Amino acid sequence: MVKLQGYLQPVIESDQLGRTAGQNVPIGEKHLILDFLKRRPAPDWFFSCCHWGNTSCLAAMPTVVLMDASLSMTRPVALEGNEEFQRKNLAIHGLTMLFEHMATNYRLEFTALVAFSSLWELMVPFTRDYNTLQEALSNLEDYDKTCLEAALQGVSNVVQQEWGSACPCQVVLVTDGSLGIGRGSLRHSLSTLKHRGDDKKFPLPFPFPAKLYIMCIANAEELQTSDTLENLEQLLTLSAGGGQIFTMEGPLCLKSVQSMFGKLIDQAYTPFHAVLRCGNLSSDVQVFPRPEPVVIDEEVEPSPRTILTEVDEVGAGTAEETEEETSTTQMAGKSPNFCVLLHGSLKVEGMVALVQLGPDWYGMLYSQADSKKKSNLMMSLFEPGPLPLPWLGKMAQLGPTSDAKENPYGEDDTKSPFPLQPKSKRSYAQNVTVWIKPSGLQTDVQKILRNARKLPEKTQTFYKELNRLRKAALAFGFWELLKGVAELLERECTLLPDSAHPDAAFQLSHAAQQLKLASTGDPQYAAFEHSITPMVTDFSGGDRDRM
Repeated sequence: MVKLQGYLQPVIESDQLGRTAGQNVPIGEKHLILDFLKRRPAPDWFFSCCHWGNTSCLAAMPTVVLMDASLSMTRPVALEGNEEFQRKNLAIHGLTMLFEHMATNYRLEFTALVAFSSLWELMVPFTRDYNTLQEALSNLEDYDKTCLEAALQGVSNVVQQEWGSACPCQVVLVTDGSLGIGRGSLRHSLSTLKHRGDDKKFPLPFPFPAKLYIMCIANAEELQTSDTLENLEQLLTLSAGGGQIFTMEGPLCLKSVQSMFGKLIDQAYTPFHAVLRCGNLSSDVQVFPRPEPVVIDEEVEPSPRTILTEVDEVGAGTAEETEEETSTTQMAGKSPNFCVLLHGSLKVEGMVALVQLGPDWYGMLYSQADSKKKSNLMMSLFEPGPLPLPWLGKMAQLGPTSDAKENPYGEDDTKSPFPLQPKSKRSYAQNVTVWIKPSGLQTDVQKILRNARKLPEKTQTFYKELNRLRKAALAFGFWELLKGVAELLERECTLLPDSAHPDAAFQLSHAAQQLKLASTGDPQYAAFEHSITPMVTDFSGGDRDRM
């Protein structure tokens, strides 16, 4: 089986399709569409039009193991025989089991080890060497009291320094459930959440996507005798990224801790096996990290969308292949493997391939180099749907250039059928009023007041700006703005000098009254299509331009 290192990430260099748009290519029921794309320089519009769904710019999905090294972890555990065991020994046994599993099945992912008590320490930075992690565990010393808040802040610092804030991470907290004493304890931290300033915020939720798994070296009965479980559940809620609390079942022993860490492995570290198929060619693949279900918010009844693993319609992702390495199913390199062929082709030709992941769900395969000797077969997932990239058109209507009557790129390769122009004009191309910052709104109000002071010469401009603001306020439901501008106009009316034209006072009073009526929400005056027209007075000139 080809070991795959499935990273979901946007492409740095883009590719335009070497096919004609609008051509209908039937998708075989038992064939995975893989069409090679012709590499070209990325146009400016690519980055503004491409939307990669819920994927982020990742290089991995690292794990941080947060190990409790406080004195409470040294409490003895009664086991059969004369051997003395501590809770720390049980925790180390469980983590050893996890590291051995990851070394076999997740050897391409990075893991870090952080120990904490009242302070925290990075024992092992992010590494793929699980022997180093196990050695650090065996040399772990005992410290003082538990201070979980500082440890979580340490995890945040370590991850952001290495991976930034876009890379998702899994945090495995191993503790005996003792929350600490006094200031710095979890109870104290949670009780002061609402009384903190911006400079002393609680570290959860993390500034990066993360799942928190809490491994308690204690059984549920022990935790329920106090408020420990309740506090840990609140901690999990604050993390806001998902996760679970695991407790030991039955007596504290090696068998129980193995069962608990086995559940963690089943939930968070189970390999994702699939079949990559192109016509009659196929290959078993393994995807890292395991793809998460995607829920489409726009659906009336949202349901999770998952990547299918059936051989008839499956997409797969990211493989690491070096020139020296072969997969376990290649019989020492004597048996041909489609995944190796695909990866090599994409790497040498500088192309990418489209892959179908399920009904109306597509992605993209491409080669990306980790170093001069290593490269990965990567997969990026598009938003589920038949039209994930609007500029590209419907995926099912793409076809090879050889089927087109004429080359869509021209004989000299100087033109492109992409991007496809949308049939309808986009809303962001319309002349609409948008207030993103307070300064924008302030500018529009000041423009109205400047024209108000130049009435009646600026009557036409005054009502044009007034109606533009009125429509925007009605569209946003910003009734208070209409009332506020009306009060400003009334104030301007009282501040008019004696030399002002009499028509100015009438127009200001009329405009203020119309805005007040619109602010009530009365359909007669608050209709969006309605416009405020200048008041006709005896002072109004007949030849003056009116709206």
